[in-house]
Amino acid sequence: MSKANDCLTLKKYFIPILSIFLLCVFSPAALAAEEALDTGTTAWMMTAAVLVIMMCLPGLAMFYAGMVNAKNTLSVFSQFFATAGVIAVLWVVFGYSVATDTTGMEKGVFNLHSFIGGSSAFFLKHLTPDSISAGMPESVLITFLLSFAIITPALIAGAFAERMKFVSAVLFMALWFSFVYAPISHMVWGGDGSLMANWGVLDFAGGTAVHINSGIASLVACLVIGKRKDYPQRLMPPHNLTMCLAGAALVWIGWFGFNAGSAVAANGTAGMAMLNTQVGACAGILGWMGFEWLKNKRPSALGIASGGLAGLVGITPGCAFVSPLGAIAIGIVSGIACFFFVAIVKRKYGYDDTLDVFGLHGVGGIVGAILTGVFCLPALGGYAESAELVPQVIAQVKGVLFTILYCGSISWVLLTLIDKTIGLRVDPEVESTGLDQSEHSENAYNL
Repeated sequence: MSKANDCLTLKKYFIPILSIFLLCVFSPAALAAEEALDTGTTAWMMTAAVLVIMMCLPGLAMFYAGMVNAKNTLSVFSQFFATAGVIAVLWVVFGYSVATDTTGMEKGVFNLHSFIGGSSAFFLKHLTPDSISAGMPESVLITFLLSFAIITPALIAGAFAERMKFVSAVLFMALWFSFVYAPISHMVWGGDGSLMANWGVLDFAGGTAVHINSGIASLVACLVIGKRKDYPQRLMPPHNLTMCLAGAALVWIGWFGFNAGSAVAANGTAGMAMLNTQVGACAGILGWMGFEWLKNKRPSALGIASGGLAGLVGITPGCAFVSPLGAIAIGIVSGIACFFFVAIVKRKYGYDDTLDVFGLHGVGGIVGAILTGVFCLPALGGYAESAELVPQVIAQVKGVLFTILYCGSISWVLLTLIDKTIGLRVDPEVESTGLDQSEHSENAYNL
């Protein structure tokens, strides 16, 4: 009798307890929490972050270093490594928060937070190993966005290569990141309520925030600091074209992380961005190579590589919004436009953009941003379903003009302040000796 009572008691309490347990484990809320972490997206975004870091170091550093004089090779690498170190710390302290915090933002409303993010993520004090954002650990997203924050100011180094003091270059990168990149990044990618979103600007992976931004800063920098000694009277060919082309190839590979990674997911949008990135790069080669062939009667190896980069820059803002045919058109036009500015406009006006950052990134970014407004239309095979030609092109032009004005003015102020305090430019003797020996007491090549 006792055993029978025990069984009845067990059944009386066991079944309800089991039911509650199963309800907790398999409830919609529990399932949602379990599904919040997407392992496929997490793996892809970790890979994309590494690709973008490789795109900068060693890719872009090799591309730049191969084009300068041998006596300035290490100065380029040193500026890149130092920039990465400074920007990473600033990103943790305030950059991530300024770029991404959506506090006080509302769709269609313009206020202070349309231009700059809040302070809730300062020092990443909210972050834990369990923090999830966009289907991945938030730490992964932070790292991916940090890779963009590092490479954007690093691009500018090509404009003043071979003549800016190391300390001045690093200080400028830190200030420019703080007052230009982080706010512009928020205005472009801050979501509903941000300036560019309210205007309806389409910029998938950084036509404005990265390429126009760095290109305009580069133009301002080379004008403020002045021309290199003996430029343009003395020929200054790349000292190691093989290093330069190898760097360009690494930049190309890393660009898949840059563009396809901007989908922030492993999905069809990332796949389309990946395809258009490849197609745009190849079309850029054809545009630059064809135009150079017509003008100079032969294509150059550096020109072919530069055409690929021009196509990559051009397709960046619209890589998820246009069809492959649109990517071909954007790539070809970008290649031609960038060649025109590098080979003709630069020579005509005589500004010394050492490694043609404005000619590639500024011009390519402007062309790509505006043409995104054209080829995103469904009638032309694009994927922006609600876009209309005139309003969209106007929105793209507004985004371009604002970036030019904001970046250009703030960059000029920062460079002028540095020049008036610690100085921007090395002494003529140092420039003649080379920055590797004078600034770092080292040589890239010891024979």
